[in-house]
Amino acid sequence: MFEEFVLTASTAALSEEPRAREHADAVEFRMDLASDPLAQLDAYDGELPLLVTNRASWEGGEADDLGRFDALSTALGHDAVAAVDVELAALRGNAPEGERSRATALRDTAREEGIDVVVSVHDFESTPEPAALVDLLADAAREGDVGKLATTAVGPEDALAMIEATHEATAAGHRVATMCMGEPGRHTRAVTPIYGSRIGYAPVDAADATAPGQYPLATLRRLVDGLREGGSGT
Repeated sequence: MFEEFVLTASTAALSEEPRAREHADAVEFRMDLASDPLAQLDAYDGELPLLVTNRASWEGGEADDLGRFDALSTALGHDAVAAVDVELAALRGNAPEGERSRATALRDTAREEGIDVVVSVHDFESTPEPAALVDLLADAAREGDVGKLATTAVGPEDALAMIEATHEATAAGHRVATMCMGEPGRHTRAVTPIYGSRIGYAPVDAADATAPGQYPLATLRRLVDGLREGGSGT
């Protein structure tokens, strides 16, 4: 699914999928923010493939117990689900008790079903130095099919660090998805795809953003495509 850049429409309501089709390549379904997520999946008959995320509360989401893995495992049985998000901390044992075995089992099930695994890391306070970012991306990418890293930019130097790390990790052969949260790093959501980032996240409507600094879907599509076209000409 992530051989090339994929723009996902992040939403807690799969009923928004028809509005996303014009600009998105896929939908990120935020199960932790959704009302009756499994019922929504059962009723889903949209055209776009789904990346399912059930973000843990300790990683900035609203899923607060191990039952999130049961919901994700059920989600993997739906034909429309093409990818699943799993936190790196859960896979590495740096999360609350019980997370590691459940996360590993979920990843194994996804692989058996031919579903891509996005292994994610979030830093809601800062952006480490480029070398540390590259190490995090390499660790995440090795654990799954794509290593996702979202940090918080407090100044332009943080955005530059993320862009540099994206380039270095991609050059090293890792498949990554990168962005900085927060206003100083907002532009990285449009720029890092030029340096190898494989996934973009954007709400259909700005009012429904699922992370700080997200562009509206149509805006991010226009920015990414415009930068790509500009980079291929003279």
